[in-house]
Amino acid sequence: MFTGIVQCIAPLMAITEKNNFRTHKIKLPYHLLSGLTYGASVAHNGCCLTVTNINGDLVSFDIIKETLIKTNLGSLQIGDEINIERAVSLNSEIGGHFISGHIISTAELINITTSDNNKNIWCRLANNKLMKYIFYKNYIGVDGISLTVGEIIDNIFCLNLIPETIQRTTLGKKLIKDIVNIEIDQQIQATVDTVERCLSEKLEIIMNNRGT
Repeated sequence: MFTGIVQCIAPLMAITEKNNFRTHKIKLPYHLLSGLTYGASVAHNGCCLTVTNINGDLVSFDIIKETLIKTNLGSLQIGDEINIERAVSLNSEIGGHFISGHIISTAELINITTSDNNKNIWCRLANNKLMKYIFYKNYIGVDGISLTVGEIIDNIFCLNLIPETIQRTTLGKKLIKDIVNIEIDQQIQATVDTVERCLSEKLEIIMNNRGT
């Protein structure tokens, strides 16, 4: 489990390619290496990965086919920067919102506007059916960052970035057509799915009663 507060931007130092499989090696700062062990969970652009090797400040993670296809990790190249967050502990401050590290979709950045100390990013989900889970002023995980949904127009939504987010995450350098990982609020998803199921069951009962 994670909080959506990025702890560092780490450079991708090496990539080992295999059939439908990759190993990424990133360089972590000292404060994130403390207590890090094999098998630990670390979020990469919001995607939960497992530590497979530690060699000094270089840490390796294996990425399988499903993750390579459904996230933006498969398109990363050596030198690219990644938003990093280690898993929360019992005494961690929850500064953002709970994030599982399970990416549900990606989104394309279709418009970016900037003004003094502000940046607005408009996103379009790769799977438009998931827009039913996007609500105004609700939490959303974007490349591992806990953000709040701004304006929604049809099948696109806006993210309003403050200077802190611009400076401390990779979103500050994103360009139009770049792809970001998306994790929706799990409570919202559970609520929407439950309401849909209940309405479907009630409709089925009504239709069956009409037929008798």
